[in-house]
Amino acid sequence: MEKMLAIGLEGIVVAETDLSLVDGQNGLLVYRGHWAQDLAISHTFEEVAYLLWFGALPTEEQLSGFQTALAQQRALPKEVKEVIDAIPHDRDMMTVLRTAVSALGGAEQSWPPTLEQSIAITAKMPTIIAYREARKTGREPQEPRMELSHTANYLYMLKGVVASNAHVRALDAYLVLTQEHGMNASTFAGRVVTSTQSDIYSALTAAIGALKGPLHGAAPSEVTEMINAIGSKDQAEGWIRARLESGQRLMGFGHRVYKTIDPRATALRVVAAELAEDDPWFDLATHVEQVGTKLLAEYKPKRKLHTNVEFFAAAVMRAVGLNEELFTPTFAVSRTVGWCAHILDQAGRNRIIRPESEYTGNMPKS
Repeated sequence: MEKMLAIGLEGIVVAETDLSLVDGQNGLLVYRGHWAQDLAISHTFEEVAYLLWFGALPTEEQLSGFQTALAQQRALPKEVKEVIDAIPHDRDMMTVLRTAVSALGGAEQSWPPTLEQSIAITAKMPTIIAYREARKTGREPQEPRMELSHTANYLYMLKGVVASNAHVRALDAYLVLTQEHGMNASTFAGRVVTSTQSDIYSALTAAIGALKGPLHGAAPSEVTEMINAIGSKDQAEGWIRARLESGQRLMGFGHRVYKTIDPRATALRVVAAELAEDDPWFDLATHVEQVGTKLLAEYKPKRKLHTNVEFFAAAVMRAVGLNEELFTPTFAVSRTVGWCAHILDQAGRNRIIRPESEYTGNMPKS
């Protein structure tokens, strides 16, 4: 039988799942029967994590128990702190996160992966980042606070003060919108490792390694760099024209999957506008969005290129006070939920993922 070559596996379906629908042609994102943008506006990180892991939104009693379960798992083991402390300060945060998650596994090599492991790892991701950030900047690390939500506790550990409700709500919306996104590169990496019956820590380490790549997880920080490089509204059109005429990309515009408006960007634009209404940087960013969209239609009329979630993610994370090195790790804080959901899904009906390659070399002469 003739085999089809699909470079990058584009267009190839490798699994069935009821976790999410990503419809790039129509600009739709669904989490287990719910519009993702509605969840971001009306529900919390914990509620949506519960939805993805258990299949339905929680009752008040279920949510209370789930919040407690997450909060009780936030503290880092002593040996993991020692691993983090041993990493030189010139290493980036994603490298630290990858190493720390691997260290969390320790001697635990159990199969199949469990929901309890997923809860424990998800709870510890913000703690790893905040602990490292404190050590790197010479501050005493803040211990997690049980009474705070997942997002509020993350901001508290990073800043040492309880964040405003507006900041928590804005970052919560971003974390909801990025919890899950189908068979993206990092999720696929995690499922491949899981399919070998390796442990959940190995699968998540692989997923973090994939997210670390600039084609997957670096876009929000690159949006910030672009806005800062433009500098002012009167420079926007000339800067963007020069960029497009030299064949370079506009960061935060277009998406590998979405061929129309990214539904996550629509929701996050609302949140960002409420949070940064009087911020000159955000005012410049919205101007760049307008000019960029107009010029992309002029230079690339056959493609429908709009801002994606990373464009407004940069605005939200900047507004709540996160530095650029924390942008991609914060993405990992949310996507851990989706990674774990897919790892559990893969393990539940497992078949080892083993695609083939086409040999193009020479054959032996004899």
